[in-house]
Amino acid sequence: MKPLPPAMDLKQFMNSRQVLKLYRNILRTVKLIPDKTDREYMREWARSDFKTYKNVTDDLHIKALMDHGEKSLRELQKNLGRTQ
Repeated sequence: MKPLPPAMDLKQFMNSRQVLKLYRNILRTVKLIPDKTDREYMREWARSDFKTYKNVTDDLHIKALMDHGEKSLRELQKNLGRTQ
């Protein structure tokens, strides 16, 4: 039987919630891409990026990644003619 991972502190919990929210928003926006090939490419890009950085624990690095992800989401929404 695998040992349980250590419990998250409040800051880690809040960061994980924000990351999941960003990930869901990106995937929702990607669904709006008209071209199927482009849509699949962008979905895989998002999945691989989030998977690549899932073990980052440094707060500054997480903040920088979140800022980059939010900027990318805004740019995608802008290109699709949607703003939030």
